[in-house]
Amino acid sequence: MNDIRNIAFIGAGNMTQSIVGGMCKSGYPADKVWVSNPSDAKLEKMKSELGVNTSNDNLEVVNNADAIVLSVKPQLMAEVCAHLRENVHNLTDKLIITIAAGIRIPKYREYLGENIRIIRVMPNTPSLVGQGMSGLVTDNSVDDADKNFVTEAFNGVGETLWVSDEDQLDILGAVAGSGPAYFFEFMDSLAKAATELGFDAEKARAMVQQTCLGAAQMAKESELSLEDLRKQVTSKGGSTAKGVEAYQDSDLHGISEKAVKAAVNRNQEMAKLF
Repeated sequence: MNDIRNIAFIGAGNMTQSIVGGMCKSGYPADKVWVSNPSDAKLEKMKSELGVNTSNDNLEVVNNADAIVLSVKPQLMAEVCAHLRENVHNLTDKLIITIAAGIRIPKYREYLGENIRIIRVMPNTPSLVGQGMSGLVTDNSVDDADKNFVTEAFNGVGETLWVSDEDQLDILGAVAGSGPAYFFEFMDSLAKAATELGFDAEKARAMVQQTCLGAAQMAKESELSLEDLRKQVTSKGGSTAKGVEAYQDSDLHGISEKAVKAAVNRNQEMAKLF
């Protein structure tokens, strides 16, 4: 990573641990990373495993930072931001990065001041194993250097995708953010179908998870459309064709569309709560 800045994470939950771990594994200097958290257990783990700087004091880590990652629950965000605004005189000199769901950029301007530089990032849970899909959005407050810095940081835990506005981030959240749950639901249903036909649960899970992983890797490496990939493994009149037909008869496309729209609507409702 070419752009090395002092970066502070407020909150030391699973996502912070994943992002910081990914950054450090990618070569980011641990002594440039600061993490704050009210309790010590998570901080001690990160300090011992990664060598980053830790503190129970948000102001201490922020005052040492050029960039701040807000990684607290949405319901705590107003309180955390109010404390920063009251006590940090140069917030406009620092890049604000938030990974909280639901809170839109104009609200952060209310919380922290109109002139802040801010980028919203929506990572998903596979970031915990270095296979994340993070959506990013900003306004005209940041320059290309800020964008590149955040892109490189989150590339340490997977892939990144910039979107044009916060409405698109809601859609990305409904697909990539919520998507792992959809896949787990589908995988669980396949595994249960296998157990009902005689497999034990352990073997059924092993079969399903490796099949899912293999299919995802094929999709990632192939230039074919997803539809063409499906056709490639679906011999006319064969057993796969009968299985796919069963899904199509149940309107799998319609079910998926309904699920994504429901999640988008909830994302938009949540934006009004904060």
